[in-house]
Amino acid sequence: MSAASQSAPVAMPAGFLDTERRSKRALGFWVYLMSDAIIFALVFATYVVLSRNYAGGPTAAELFDLKRTFGETMLLLFSSATFGFATLAMLEGNRARLLVWLVLTVALGAGFVALEIGEFLGMIEGGATPDRSAFLSAFFTLVGLHGLHVSVGLVWILVLMGQLLIKGLTRPVASRLFRLGLFWHFLDIIWIGIFSVVYLPGVL
Repeated sequence: MSAASQSAPVAMPAGFLDTERRSKRALGFWVYLMSDAIIFALVFATYVVLSRNYAGGPTAAELFDLKRTFGETMLLLFSSATFGFATLAMLEGNRARLLVWLVLTVALGAGFVALEIGEFLGMIEGGATPDRSAFLSAFFTLVGLHGLHVSVGLVWILVLMGQLLIKGLTRPVASRLFRLGLFWHFLDIIWIGIFSVVYLPGVL
């Protein structure tokens, strides 16, 4: 084999670098989701340890309204379903239907955040502030962290809706929508954990 043939660059197949770049981004996003899951697991563990430390303040049974929480749960579950339909529309290449499902997802998610903010404000007005007891500190931290994630997800959806309107349903936009879907469904799973670990035991 000649020296020239040894030093010649290896030809990459068409689209190889683009595919490799997308794979690295997908891997990075999965790493982010796993790290976020670890953070939530730690906050869950903290809440479980502190959930009975009322310090003479209001208890979970006195504060929690299961009807409101059930409404929040339904809003988030339906928003996850509408995002699923949005993903199907994306796979079909139907941008108009995709935008409709994303609008519905934003409306449901915003309703969830509004109910959660209303719950927090009602507790604070009644004197159940985060500094009142260890239980309330852990509760506001856990539920508030989830609500913050949902709010970020809503902004993310709006940004991608803008990209859909301006750029169209391109491959990079579709890739971002897929990762956003993973994030949104992840939040749904976390909320089911909150409902099961925080609200149900607190009321019962």
